[in-house]
Amino acid sequence: MKKPSIKDTFHYISYLQYPLMLLALFYIGKLYYDIFAFRDRVLLFQDINNILLFMGVAISFSALQDTNKTQNKLSRRIWESPKKGKIALGLLFFSAFTFMVFGGVGLFLTANEALAEVSIGLLVLGIGEMGLLKTAIEMFENHRLDKKIS
Repeated sequence: MKKPSIKDTFHYISYLQYPLMLLALFYIGKLYYDIFAFRDRVLLFQDINNILLFMGVAISFSALQDTNKTQNKLSRRIWESPKKGKIALGLLFFSAFTFMVFGGVGLFLTANEALAEVSIGLLVLGIGEMGLLKTAIEMFENHRLDKKIS
């Protein structure tokens, strides 16, 4: 049996993104429960923060995947097309930048403790998306058809 390489090991570690996303989904369900149960608003902000934190960490783990492989047909179509790939990279950059800006502004300019917590979650999500952006750039470079030498 072949010993897994470091690259394979990190690819397997990237599958931790799925339980972390499930945890984020749990907190989304909990948020809806807290809304309909008319719970304290502080709990709502804690749930939102947990959602953002777990999604950010999960997205960070997804950045560990092997960039030489595509996950499915949809991602293959995006990364093989120069136009679609550039659009996807632009959207990823815009969302990561937006999360980080709102997180930073909220963290340093708000006096409300609950909003400061949510801002930390936004920062973690933005940092996770920056890691995903780096992985997406590598995927785009590895799979785009206009740069492949036949």
